[in-house]
Amino acid sequence: MTGHGRTNRTVAAISRDEVAHLARLSRLALTDAELDQYAGQLDSILNYVAQVSEVAAADIPPTAHPADIANVLRPDVEHQCLTNEQALDQAPAVEQERFAVPQILGEEQ
Repeated sequence: MTGHGRTNRTVAAISRDEVAHLARLSRLALTDAELDQYAGQLDSILNYVAQVSEVAAADIPPTAHPADIANVLRPDVEHQCLTNEQALDQAPAVEQERFAVPQILGEEQ
């Protein structure tokens, strides 16, 4: 128990290997020092989330934003836009009248 009547629960530590795996999936090149740094930072974040979860009361609904706000988007109005040719004109690679990009999904599970 902590001084505020809550249990001091911690989550499983994020390993350096897990951070390296996430970095590979995200296509990030991290040094050994950065892997250690980010593992520690992710641990701190997850422990903080666990503490907040302990405080969350069952009678308080989860919210995305604390203030009651309404959607403030403009009306969707049709206007002239680029033709397919104009849009693809500056693309580095085009296949079948579409932007061609390197495959990233399916390479690693």
